[in-house]
Amino acid sequence: MINVTKTFLPPQEEYQDILKKAWDKAWMTNRGILVKELEDKLMTYLEVPNIIATTNGTLPLQIAIKALQLTGEIITTPFSYVATTSSIVWEGCKPVFVDIHSEYLTIDESKIESAITANTSAILATHVYGNSCHVEAIETIAKRNNLKVIYDAAHCFGVTYKGQSIFNYGDVSTCSFHATKLFHTGEGGALFCKPHLFPSLYSHHNFGHNGPEAFHGLGANAKMSELQAAMGLAVLPYMQSIIKERKAIVEMYNSAFESTSLQLLKLRENTNWNYSYYPVIFETENQMLRVKQILENNAIFPRRYFYPTLNHLPYITNEFSVPISDKIAPCVLCMPLYVGLKKEEVKFIVQIVIDNL
Repeated sequence: MINVTKTFLPPQEEYQDILKKAWDKAWMTNRGILVKELEDKLMTYLEVPNIIATTNGTLPLQIAIKALQLTGEIITTPFSYVATTSSIVWEGCKPVFVDIHSEYLTIDESKIESAITANTSAILATHVYGNSCHVEAIETIAKRNNLKVIYDAAHCFGVTYKGQSIFNYGDVSTCSFHATKLFHTGEGGALFCKPHLFPSLYSHHNFGHNGPEAFHGLGANAKMSELQAAMGLAVLPYMQSIIKERKAIVEMYNSAFESTSLQLLKLRENTNWNYSYYPVIFETENQMLRVKQILENNAIFPRRYFYPTLNHLPYITNEFSVPISDKIAPCVLCMPLYVGLKKEEVKFIVQIVIDNL
C-alpha cells in the first residue's frame, strides 16, 4: 500500500537515547531540557531570532489571534487546511475570504485591499504547500491599513524567501510539526514572531503565567512535551537527507508530468522550496476522481488536499465570490511523497496517471 505520505522515523535507539535525558530527571513537560534544546537548535537551523515550541500546529494560530487582540473581520484564504479558518471562528472573529492566485495558489494579494472594511483587523494568509505568499505586497497593504499579519506556514519548515526564513515575515508565523510534515515531533508546532510580541505569545502559550503564582492574563496550555521534543531532536539531524530524497521524487514527477495536461504548482520567484507536497491539478473534477479511483484500485492513496474550499464549511454563513479556489479545490490531488518511496513505485504511479488522463 502506498499512502500519500509516511512518517519519517529515526532509529528507535536514537530517540530513546535522547529521551533518557528527560527520563533521568523525571521531567516530562513544563519546558524541560529537551524542549529548550530543540528550540535552540531550531533557531540555529532555521536562522530565526525566536521560537516557541508548541504541542500542535493549530494552537499557535489561535494564540496569535488572541495575543494580537484581533476582533471583527480577518481576511484569509479559502484554499488552506481547515485549521486556518476554524481558528479565526474559534476566537470569535469573522473570516473574509479572498480568492487565490491561479498558479501560485496563495492568496491573491491584488484582491485583498478591496475586501478591507472598517471592521478588518488582520490578514491571515497561508504559504500553500510551502509556496510563499507575496509577502512584500501583503506587508505594504497591512501597513497602509493598520492591519496585523499572521502567516499559516504549516508547510514551510526550511523554506526561505529572498535568502531568509519564511518564518521571519509577518507579525506572527506558525508552523506544524505533525507526524505527516517534513520535520516533525509526532504532534507539535511552533510560533515565530516579531521580537516585541514574544513575551505576550509566550505567556499565552503557558496559561498566562507570570512566574509560578501570578498571571499576565488569559492563557492556554500549548506547551510541547519532552517526548515530542525528543522526537524532534532525533529527526533534525536527518533533514538534509530527507529533503534530498524528496527532491529526487519531485523531479521524477516533474519530468513525467510537465508535458501533460496537468497543472503543476508554480513556485514564487526567490522561494527556496522544501519539497513538502506534490499537488497536481486536473482539468476537471470528474477526471481527477476517475484517476484517483484507479490509483486506489492499485493500493495507491493520494489525497484531495485542499478540499473542500473553506468558504463552503458548514459554519460559514456568508457568501463569497472565490471562483479560482472553487475551480481548483475540486480538481487538486496530492501525489504520494515521502522518504522511502521507491523509484519503481513513482514510475508506477506516474504511468497510471498518464494512461488515464
